[in-house]
Amino acid sequence: MPHHDELIERCKRGEAAGYKELYQRYARAMYNTCLRIVNHTTEAEDVLQESFTEAFKNLDRFEYRTSFGGWLKQICINRSINQLKKRKVSWVDIDGTDVADREEEKMVDENELQLKVETVKRSIMALPDGYRTVLSLYLLEGYDHEEIAEILNVAESTTRTQYMRAKQKLLQLLKESI
Repeated sequence: MPHHDELIERCKRGEAAGYKELYQRYARAMYNTCLRIVNHTTEAEDVLQESFTEAFKNLDRFEYRTSFGGWLKQICINRSINQLKKRKVSWVDIDGTDVADREEEKMVDENELQLKVETVKRSIMALPDGYRTVLSLYLLEGYDHEEIAEILNVAESTTRTQYMRAKQKLLQLLKESI
């Protein structure tokens, strides 16, 4: 199995087999990244295809300072965020809310919840787009709040608010599903 850099060089030379192998190597993981953000299979498939098209068209701009997978994931995430923006997802800024005093958003004891993976996945997918996006980028993709704020073009406090609310809402959904 060729190394990523070798595959990229084959693609740069226009070898169809290189494109196919690179796609097969990354498609599943990138699809899952897109799906976690857009929460719709058809949209995730479209975003995936657009992301690969963009990546293949811009391979000459790929610099080997990062991994190809990381570079491609960033394209997928940006495209997924753009897809959400088309839906006009509303982002809530912590400065304009009184989060701490909300009675309906009580903390749920995380230690009481022992859940199956499928229940967790369904609950994550049931979150509103903004919550699910920030939660996925933070917990599943490993971005910090500063990076998420930059990706979403919002204030860092907004990503923190969305994350906190997403976590509370997720825990509430999980508790209700037991």
